Amino acid sequence: MWTEDWPPTYEEARRLQALLRSQVRLAPLPHPPRLLAGVDVSYSKAERKIFGSIVIMNFPEMTVVETAGMTGEERFPYIPGLLSFREAPILLEALAKIQHRPELILVDGQGIAHPRGLGLASHLGLLSGIPTIGCAKSRLWGDFDTLGDQAGSCRPLSWHGQQLGWVLRSKNNCRPLFISPGHLVTMAESLTIVRLCLRKYRLPLPLREAHLLSNTIRRQEISPPSRRHR
Repeated sequence: MWTEDWPPTYEEARRLQALLRSQVRLAPLPHPPRLLAGVDVSYSKAERKIFGSIVIMNFPEMTVVETAGMTGEERFPYIPGLLSFREAPILLEALAKIQHRPELILVDGQGIAHPRGLGLASHLGLLSGIPTIGCAKSRLWGDFDTLGDQAGSCRPLSWHGQQLGWVLRSKNNCRPLFISPGHLVTMAESLTIVRLCLRKYRLPLPLREAHLLSNTIRRQEISPPSRRHR
């Protein structure tokens, strides 16, 4: 879904973010999701290729139902704060391949915890019409109080008195996760669902599985063909 009207420049992308941010809605889920997805993207810098993956899982059992992946060409440069213009199209293509439509998507990126309120999770939610939660591995925007070192430690992530999300320590003594609602889900639900997806890893299980899948696709695509020895 690389559309011709996808913003080609930094300035146009920023203008589109300002336009779309008003369409983001934080609203309660109609019911607990039964099918939940994790999505992830990896890159091959040398070949300028991008690899998107989606893993559909039962919730809360966390068993894999379906997976899909896509390979495409990089069409937008890496610019902090504009990640969705680089990654959303390939993720939409992966979503179009699946047979089981998820009721919620966990995204390796920001939701509303973004300088212009429209991180990858929020943008993907608007484009797909599916509720989304951002679960990033690093902070892009917002402040938080000191976080404990133990798993489960949590603090609000805020900016000028407005809560943007949560900072959660998912494992003892590991770097925290930065959770923020993307679209069509509430602040409280975002934290609750991510916690229910945690197992023994730092990342919630759907995101970990999607991360492994995108890396597998990348390795398969860029590995040189095997040579037969004579």
